[in-house]
Amino acid sequence: MGDRGLLVELGDEISRPINQKVRALFIGLAGQDLKGIKELVPGYRSLMVVYDPLVGSLSSLKSQIMGIWDTVDETQLPSPRIVQIPVVYGDEFGPDLEWVASYLGMTPEEVIRLHIQPTYQVYMIGFMPGYPYMGEVVDSLITPRRETPRTHVIQGSVGIAQRQTGIYPVTSPGGWQIIGRTPIRLFDPQKNPPSFLEMGDQVNFYPIAAEEM
Repeated sequence: MGDRGLLVELGDEISRPINQKVRALFIGLAGQDLKGIKELVPGYRSLMVVYDPLVGSLSSLKSQIMGIWDTVDETQLPSPRIVQIPVVYGDEFGPDLEWVASYLGMTPEEVIRLHIQPTYQVYMIGFMPGYPYMGEVVDSLITPRRETPRTHVIQGSVGIAQRQTGIYPVTSPGGWQIIGRTPIRLFDPQKNPPSFLEMGDQVNFYPIAAEEM
């Protein structure tokens, strides 16, 4: 990946077992003091290792990564956090809820019930700082992205797109179907870590009243 990055691919599909391998390698590498590594960027099925080519050779770094991978034990991973996320669904907080319900041939109440049903896995943080990509929604809730993205999606908005659900950590453009909003702040640069959610977290949504925003 250019002259400063290595991409370690651990599978060719989006799945929890493959993402678990990514998490294991990420934690394994983060726990080592490897010279030259500047940043580790985990994804759905891969891990990018950003390094300084002036500090160490590419072949040496590859060997070290493979050596650590051979010692990684997925069964020893820290238990994931269970995180509860409150959401106000519909109306001004979820402007696409009615459209999603109509598209799926459901009532808005059924969409809400299906959205809060699963325990979602945070596969990765990406797109913008603190943005959690979570999955998967139940099959009957699979919904396409908006044909025309919005230029202004309010911070805390909860959206769905295909099999994913996510939360906008800051106000930004976005093309997901917005069905609700949470009062929780997902990104705070003054905190360590700055992201409220992390890869591997298990998330449950629950509905609250608009007065609780």
